[in-house]
Amino acid sequence: MKILFLGSSEFSKIVLNKMLEGGLNVVAVITQPDKPSGRGHKLKPTEVKSYAIEKGIAVYTFDKVRNHIDEISKIDYDLAVVASFGQILPQSFLDIKLTINVHPSLLPKYRGATPIQSAIINGDSITGVTIMKVAKDVDSGDIILQKEFQINGEYYLELEQKLASLGGEMVCEVVEQIKNNIITFTPQDHEKATFVSKFSKDDGKLDFSCDSNSLINKVRALSEEVGCYICLEDRVIKVGKICLANNVENVKQGVILNNKKAFVIGTADGAVEILTCQAPSGKMIGGRDYINGHNDILGKRVL
Repeated sequence: MKILFLGSSEFSKIVLNKMLEGGLNVVAVITQPDKPSGRGHKLKPTEVKSYAIEKGIAVYTFDKVRNHIDEISKIDYDLAVVASFGQILPQSFLDIKLTINVHPSLLPKYRGATPIQSAIINGDSITGVTIMKVAKDVDSGDIILQKEFQINGEYYLELEQKLASLGGEMVCEVVEQIKNNIITFTPQDHEKATFVSKFSKDDGKLDFSCDSNSLINKVRALSEEVGCYICLEDRVIKVGKICLANNVENVKQGVILNNKKAFVIGTADGAVEILTCQAPSGKMIGGRDYINGHNDILGKRVL
């Protein structure tokens, strides 16, 4: 079976890698155009483009798929697989061949742009991957295969990698179902659908009137991509990793503990320890190292 793959991100690259490891015949890749990156604004290809070229797979870079339907229809493929592509596919594309999507949530929960971050930030213990038939409305298509995955304290990028690996393996299963003519399509319960959108920089501000676990979940979900931070007088401190602070006494909500041994801040139900952080002009360092160099913040309240 000849497969056309559509993807752009690191998630897509991992899915594609698992598909190739599973022996699938990916004949071509469609990805987003190169984008300016870094201080020099040099054009940088997507993760998928670089990987596909390395593997000798034909690559097409289309800014809008709807403008290239004639060209796509001439590609010799039997199935299209989509994973974090970054474009809404038009019906004219979906009409060419069966198109399936790798979505990292248990649909209909978490339709939209941030299913992995949303599962973490909401404190879910179970997430998963859904392989579905692509439909016109976002993430609304019939479910073909769905598998659960236990969340175990992972930060976003680690969980993304694990779900992408699972998704690539599931695509291989679905291809076998198609080959054996045993594929099934189960409609979603649209009344149970929840939608999630992209997070903004403002979402990354840490509010210490929240409980400790909520703060930890936010950092796990957002610190690596969106960015998490605390505001203290005239400075903004970026937070990388965080954990519960144990055996801590006399710490007030929103106040930095006056203790040079750890960077601890009081919360609504206890305290958290900032494990890694970064000053605006510095690099990510250990929380204790930051405290050692900035003793003036001890005992002060976070804004």
